[in-house]
Amino acid sequence: MVDKAFKTVEDLVAFNQGNFEAFVKSGQIWFAGVQDLSKAVAATAQAQIDATVATVKALAGVKSLKEAVDLQTGLARSHVEKVVAETSKLTDASLKLAEQSWAPINARVTLAVEKFGRAA
Repeated sequence: MVDKAFKTVEDLVAFNQGNFEAFVKSGQIWFAGVQDLSKAVAATAQAQIDATVATVKALAGVKSLKEAVDLQTGLARSHVEKVVAETSKLTDASLKLAEQSWAPINARVTLAVEKFGRAA
């Protein structure tokens, strides 16, 4: 009986160690993913700044009001298109990150259900 109790305690300790490792792994995935997302957002912002600077330089050389309006309209259209595209990419990447970071925890929950569901 004592041996069985010790075995149960050992199993419980091992299971909890696995849970801890799953949470650590999940955190590592999450933080790495957030860092990647932050870099992507910064790169997009830099590209938008570069496009704006290029348009301002082009505006300095315009010869008519129509040409200036056309440049501004093109810049605005380009910004909106890029924002929509980047937002879609960011949303997809965020959903994928959430799925990946929860995978280790979901695996532990599945294991717990299998292991303790049998015992019940």
